[in-house]
Amino acid sequence: MQITAALTETKGAPFTLAPLHLDDPRPGEVVVRMVSSGVCHTDLIVRDQWYPVPLPAVLGHEGAGVVEAVGDGVTSVAAGDHVVLTFQSCGSCRTCLQGRPAYCDQFFAHNFAGSRLDGSTPLHRESGDDVHGVFFGQSAFATHALATERNVVKADPTAPLELLGPLGCGIQTGAGGVLNSLKPPAGSSIAVFGAGSVGLSAVMGAVVAGCTTIVAVDLNDQRLELAKEVGATHVINGAAGDTVAALRDLTGGLGLDFTVETTAVPAVLRQAADALNQGGTCGLIGAAAIGTEVSLDMSSLLFGRTVRGIVEGDSVPQLFIPKLVDLYRQGRFPFDKLIKSYAFEDINEAVEDAEKGTTLKAVLTFG
Repeated sequence: MQITAALTETKGAPFTLAPLHLDDPRPGEVVVRMVSSGVCHTDLIVRDQWYPVPLPAVLGHEGAGVVEAVGDGVTSVAAGDHVVLTFQSCGSCRTCLQGRPAYCDQFFAHNFAGSRLDGSTPLHRESGDDVHGVFFGQSAFATHALATERNVVKADPTAPLELLGPLGCGIQTGAGGVLNSLKPPAGSSIAVFGAGSVGLSAVMGAVVAGCTTIVAVDLNDQRLELAKEVGATHVINGAAGDTVAALRDLTGGLGLDFTVETTAVPAVLRQAADALNQGGTCGLIGAAAIGTEVSLDMSSLLFGRTVRGIVEGDSVPQLFIPKLVDLYRQGRFPFDKLIKSYAFEDINEAVEDAEKGTTLKAVLTFG
């Protein structure tokens, strides 16, 4: 099949649209005609080679579209089904069998290798040269993507596919980090550091959970205003003074029950840990470059405080993504407020706006 894809040719280079050939689906695989694809922070740090995905490659891992063809053995979806594409996992390792696919023993091989496990890629130039693909089991920056039965989530056909792509990663990561990972009880307090799309999804998750003190921390006042619009009870501009002291003032000097760190800035993670009350938990979501280190106060941790990493919101996507769609339709999870749409050919404008912070969640649409 001939498709058009946005290629990442070299480290840090702009995306370039190019014609490619996409192979027919093998057993267990699914071809999806893309309707939308979110632009995620992970796409950009891979473009910049924070993570060593081989290039040239087709990135993109927040896809939504319509199934066009399925390989042998696929039974859960069929041609014509609406689907959201999400991360890939093996389904058979110890953590997948425990219902924790985001911690799959082969997570990096399935999502960052740029190829199937056998080393092949379904993407080829007109010359016949291979292009690395199956990024997060999909490579969604293209008019068509090859996924697998395991990483497609069937969607209600009446739900807006042009919005649903980000549910496959960034939105489910933020919301799931609260609802699935931290599981704050109703009436608890939480602070979210970073009011980007992941952070504001965490804010909305905290509203759904019934938290009564929900603080958003950011350097951008416009983002903080939006945080209040989607449910934050308090906002703090991190440039205004001592953030940890301000958070303690909001909680009668005790600190927060929960904090969420989405910025990947070591100094901010330290603030998120220091702002906890005794017995509190900090969830680390922000993806930093490999080898990034942080300093924490061991005496503070000793008093029951926990810092834990969170990948993909601890989600089982086939269960969690439909729940988020239901919450959206009920008006309880207004993630559409975060989204700005761009035509596929304007991908570099979308990336620029995302990097400048003028757009919270850029979503590419395919005509």
